[in-house]
Amino acid sequence: MSLTILAPAGSILALLFALYLARRVLKADQGTDLMKKISGAVQQGANAYLKRQYMGVLIFFVVMFVVLLILAMSGFLTMFVPFAFVTGGFFSGLSGFIGMKIATAANSRTANSARHSLNSGLRVAFSAGAVMGFVVVGLGLFDISFWYYFLKFWYSNPAHLVLAAGQALEDAQVQAITSAMLTFGMGASSMALFARVGGGIFTKAADVGADLVGKVEVGIPEDDPRNPAVIADNVGDNVGDVAGMGADLYESYVGSIISTGALAVAAGLGFHGVTIPMEMAAIGILASIIGSFFVSTKEGASQKNLLSALRRGVWISAGLIAIVAFPLIYFGLGSQYIGLYFAILSGLCAGILIGVVTEYYTSDSYKPTRKLAGSSLTGPATIIISGLSLGMLSTVLPVLIVGVSVLVSYYVSGGGADFNMGLYGIGLSAVGMLSTLGITLATDAYGPVADNAGGIAEMAHLGEEVRERTDALDSLGNTTAATGKGFAIGSAALTALALIASYIAEIKVLAPDFVFDLSITNPTVLVGLFVGGALPFLFAALTMESVGKVAQSIVVEVRRQFKEITGLMDGKVDPDYAKCVDICTRSAQHEMILPALLAVAAPIIVGLVLGVNGVAGMLAGATVTGFILAVMMANSGGAWDNAKKYIEGGAHGGKGSEAHKAAVVGDTVGDPFKDTSGPSINILIKLLSMVSIVFASLVVAFSIF
Repeated sequence: MSLTILAPAGSILALLFALYLARRVLKADQGTDLMKKISGAVQQGANAYLKRQYMGVLIFFVVMFVVLLILAMSGFLTMFVPFAFVTGGFFSGLSGFIGMKIATAANSRTANSARHSLNSGLRVAFSAGAVMGFVVVGLGLFDISFWYYFLKFWYSNPAHLVLAAGQALEDAQVQAITSAMLTFGMGASSMALFARVGGGIFTKAADVGADLVGKVEVGIPEDDPRNPAVIADNVGDNVGDVAGMGADLYESYVGSIISTGALAVAAGLGFHGVTIPMEMAAIGILASIIGSFFVSTKEGASQKNLLSALRRGVWISAGLIAIVAFPLIYFGLGSQYIGLYFAILSGLCAGILIGVVTEYYTSDSYKPTRKLAGSSLTGPATIIISGLSLGMLSTVLPVLIVGVSVLVSYYVSGGGADFNMGLYGIGLSAVGMLSTLGITLATDAYGPVADNAGGIAEMAHLGEEVRERTDALDSLGNTTAATGKGFAIGSAALTALALIASYIAEIKVLAPDFVFDLSITNPTVLVGLFVGGALPFLFAALTMESVGKVAQSIVVEVRRQFKEITGLMDGKVDPDYAKCVDICTRSAQHEMILPALLAVAAPIIVGLVLGVNGVAGMLAGATVTGFILAVMMANSGGAWDNAKKYIEGGAHGGKGSEAHKAAVVGDTVGDPFKDTSGPSINILIKLLSMVSIVFASLVVAFSIF
């Protein structure tokens, strides 16, 4: 029996495990009536946001479906592409929706479990995050498996194939399958960008507005129920950091698998090479399930203890994958290809190392963030300067790690003798990095649940010991969110490299006689490099401006309510939470349109003007600057956030001190860095490649140069 059956079996196993975890979370007690009321308000706001977002995204998908259908009917694409585009977007959105539903249901349950013990709170929050992780890998692998088996059945009929002179039937079949599958990642990438950008604008506008007025101007604690923006802030944690992150990593996961499959064809590995990434993903699911059972802690655990508890699960999963991947390559492809096993190890190690580096630069357990907190003693300006410096410095090691991983993967796979084998090795290293996604995403999505739990503990006036436990979980969540973003950005860089290689391979299929000239002395390549290098900065500028614009509206509304609602500051009446939620929802939907259109339109315009070589230059430029800019923004934002938490823990005068006020300002600058622009850039660099691949035939036919 073929090992290919592992892919659909793994997807079903992941979804069943997610169902088991969801049922376990929902069985936990929600707590008091007030806790239920607060949690219900967050759920209602999140559902309203996603409903409006999906209605807006539906319009985009209908338009793109029609465009792709016209191209398919004109002979530029296969007829399967428009439908695969829709399924990719649907499953990407569905994974984020399911994860968010469980996360919003888990917040009060986590807070209530924290009334009993720290470990109880950790288990509920982690289980909720794990639902997100396993739904993403389960639905992603299901979508890939469905199209693989369907296309294999369809192209088993020679009448559906166009054979080149002297081409073997099996070679034509596998080439047709991978070419069609390569294009459906565009749907997942498009959905991810809308979810990430829209959710990021919502969550950070609410967060910035709540902090600037509540903490700085009025001087009330974080998550104080008197703050009109506090529910919007909690809603934003879910729509941005759960639904958005889920859709983001879904498309990385899918993109790495299908692009590596396409590279297998160019390397001459046939069906065996195409299915290896799918089988690796299935093994990763099983390893992640086993690793999740090792996450637990004890009462009074320090931040390092809590982090070790989560790390333990990830490292056990990675170790299991490292063991099982060896026989998979040895028996699946043959002993002569054993170098590919070391490419997988390279990706696994790179993912873990990027997480460790990110943790070092963003956790308050280490010198960089503590030093950053100290810079707040001289005011907001110095903490902002120091935070930017920290972020820039933190880019060096991830760049070196990815660079070493690429070189190792390329040469151990035989790239020195066979260029295409080296590229396949790079693709497999990306698959290796993402093979632990089930549990890695669980540690990330856990963060917003813990954050919401802390907010509910504050608003529901739970005991001091409960707030201490939820604060510990929340602080850990800041670090895991930062390491999760580092992992997402690192995986995006490797996936983008694999997609660029897949783009070149696709062009060679479409135009066998085309001769690439990718020298930087080629003017079209050089212009493409400059355009691509500028795109992440333009994209970041648009999203940062959007957060600032919506945050201003929230600040005005919160000030208005404090001024006009009599008895609000005394806690005698409730603020109008729904108004802030509505402002964020409407504004985020409007503001996400331009950045999303930029990502789709840029490759088409560059392709039609500069041609194939110009597109390759654009993709290279966007990948390099996008990767570095994303790391810098994510790490600066994470460090500012944890520097604030470190001060709130009693350092440099504690809460209410001048240092604390300066740190809050730094944190508000860092919010759109780490939760809107930074993580959205990694989707941008992959979507640019996906769009380039889908419209490659159009560019080949109609480009000016």
